[in-house]
Amino acid sequence: MKLVLASNNAGKLAELQTLFAPLGLTLVPQSALGISEAEEPFRTFLENALAKARHASRESGLPAVADDAGLCVQAFGGQPGVDTAFYATRFGYPKGDDHNVRALLEQMRHVDDRRAALVSTLVALRSPDDPEPLVAVGRAAGLIMREPRGSHGFGFDPVMLIPAFGKTFAELPTEVKNAHSHRGQAARQMCGLIVERWLS
Repeated sequence: MKLVLASNNAGKLAELQTLFAPLGLTLVPQSALGISEAEEPFRTFLENALAKARHASRESGLPAVADDAGLCVQAFGGQPGVDTAFYATRFGYPKGDDHNVRALLEQMRHVDDRRAALVSTLVALRSPDDPEPLVAVGRAAGLIMREPRGSHGFGFDPVMLIPAFGKTFAELPTEVKNAHSHRGQAARQMCGLIVERWLS
């Protein structure tokens, strides 16, 4: 079965291809089909993921899966949330993972409450008008480090300390990260839903 991934993020594609592989599903990035990125005007991960999946399915004529994910910092009332990808631009930096990490550490320099969670919401649709979208949510809670550690992963992985391991996501081997990450949790739920609702 072929699914369009409503994202052009290479990191997301690599992670989700690995996580969906056991089902024999092939994820095709929307960019490979000449599909532009969807508008994401909403304030929740769920609404944005649904909009992205509908857009990709409509443009491709194929089932689609979309992920909307971000960092929710306790001391900032859950921000940057859905604005995570553009977080650095609020503070005069260009868009990009390294700039996001730098901006976050600067904004949290004098913040003692370091609690945060990486959240991933996955939505899958059989068609753009599917009345029963599959929805899976993963959440990885941790603490924001005061400086980056590790060289794996992407996004905020170098500053997201997972207390159970005493390491950041960027310090963990890929298979360990995928087993515990927000996206890994959501993808395992989604695989179960696809098997139950679509394949059985």
